Amino acid sequence: MKTVTGLFDNYDDAVDAVRELEATGIPHADISIVANNSTDWYDNERSKAADDAVGGAGLGAIVGGAGGLLTGLGLMAIPGVGPVVAAGWLAATAVGAVGGAVVGGAAGGIVGALTDSGVPEKDAHVYAEGVRRGGTLVTAKVDDKLVVDAERILGQSKSVNLAERRSNYEADGWTGFDADAEDYTSNEIGRGRPRNANRI
Repeated sequence: MKTVTGLFDNYDDAVDAVRELEATGIPHADISIVANNSTDWYDNERSKAADDAVGGAGLGAIVGGAGGLLTGLGLMAIPGVGPVVAAGWLAATAVGAVGGAVVGGAAGGIVGALTDSGVPEKDAHVYAEGVRRGGTLVTAKVDDKLVVDAERILGQSKSVNLAERRSNYEADGWTGFDADAEDYTSNEIGRGRPRNANRI
């Protein structure tokens, strides 16, 4: 199995990628999504149906994926990233949970979770910083026969070019993801990405 990862500035593009991964045959148990929620977009937009999202019913049906990964979306906090809406194995590993998304603050590390799954550390830092700055991360553990499809889906034109994003961050003085850093304010979210990139 190989871990394939994509960072998206737009949450809807990330959701589309999750749907494509599931349609390709990758089990939703092998896919994760982690989206920044520092502006409380999830809380502000959630409905009565989203109240049971952590229990496996709710927001996924609204987002469009009843029975898939998106039905398990929940709120959590990841050190250094801040509040996120997340589901899947990466989120659970990053916060040290046994399984699924959890509500509330928890301790753990997104860089460690990514590197433990085979993502190069240099890339894991950019992915974590990308989520910290308002992005959405989609990660999948993929059988060898589906790697090409997963790489195509997560490397699409709507995903972030990791080398360019790293350069943008470094030009701003960034040297690596810091799990002890303060959460970004709403004014700081999106620094280092193109101005026309919208989260949702």
